[in-house]
Amino acid sequence: MICRWLGVNDPASYESLSGIRRWMAFVAVGLEKTYQAFPFFGYGTDWLAFGHFVIALFFIVPLRNPLGNEWVLRCGLISCIAVVPFALICGELRQIPLSWRVLDCSFGILGAIPLLYCLYLTKKLSNPA
Repeated sequence: MICRWLGVNDPASYESLSGIRRWMAFVAVGLEKTYQAFPFFGYGTDWLAFGHFVIALFFIVPLRNPLGNEWVLRCGLISCIAVVPFALICGELRQIPLSWRVLDCSFGILGAIPLLYCLYLTKKLSNPA
């Protein structure tokens, strides 16, 4: 779908493209070949999605009882901070383009903003001066 949006008609000709169009076509070809040869890989992405859902459930707890569950917010904040070096280092090792790694880093940075705000509100609740 992204290849179509970017005007890539034949992802298999990714070598003739440049920039983000080349990268997305390369990814599309890789996914197609992987799923043809090893269809069980799709099952792994199902579990990845399930893992994200389970992690999200933990954040319901501080919503219901923010004062007793500040640790969930702190753990989430640590995870957001860890995204940056993880994306930069592992992305380099796997030859992910820098622009894509920066996008990955932005998820950690943007995810930290609401967590910092929630921690601020939690502190305010515990010290209502």
